[in-house]
Amino acid sequence: MARSAAQAKDAGPALLSIGQVLAKLTPEHPELTPSKLRFLEEQGLVSPARTPSGYRKFSPDDVERLKLVLSMQRDHYLPLKVIRDHLAELDAGLSPLLPGGVGAAGAGRPARPNMLSTGRRFTRDELLRESGATPQLLTDAVSASLIQASEVFGEDALQVLTALVELAKRGIEPRHLRTVRAAVERELGLIESAVAPLAARRDASGRAKTADTAQEIARQLDTVRRTLLQVGLDRLTP
Repeated sequence: MARSAAQAKDAGPALLSIGQVLAKLTPEHPELTPSKLRFLEEQGLVSPARTPSGYRKFSPDDVERLKLVLSMQRDHYLPLKVIRDHLAELDAGLSPLLPGGVGAAGAGRPARPNMLSTGRRFTRDELLRESGATPQLLTDAVSASLIQASEVFGEDALQVLTALVELAKRGIEPRHLRTVRAAVERELGLIESAVAPLAARRDASGRAKTADTAQEIARQLDTVRRTLLQVGLDRLTP
């Protein structure tokens, strides 16, 4: 017998299979696979329901949680431990800042994109308008390999170009930052060498572990870089 509308409403939101979740999320997160989805569950980042037969079923809240986890990995290079702690604070009813990011004093906006960002995309004109940059500054940034040439740009390009606008006001041009780009490439080389043993594993769990380890190393390198820079700044101010 078919269920009545009232019964269907009482049943709550429809639960999704792994395949349906992938269909929803892979357009924005093509790196997501069934194995990675299971890995995120093993790490305690999402807890789907189970049918009597043992099949996973994801609620709309589970899907939103996965979006958040994947965005924090992709956009902010955060390791799973940090993401897990952040989610625990959210589950406790708190409103934590994005790990590693604090609101700029008096700026009226966070130093990094909000963690609930859906990964906005910008045309060239939109990017220039949002950042306040001139067309020449964007051209120079692309020439210095600080921003990749493209017809559509992401949040990372907006962050970089907005920073370049402020630096330009102080006489620092994109061409002066080629050494910064070179330093990043060297750090990527260090990370690649460090995760090489894990990357040699071809299974999905090994790939997920490689990505998480690489993000953790990147976070620690960033801590070293920021600390050394601060030490140097302290010497500039008596």
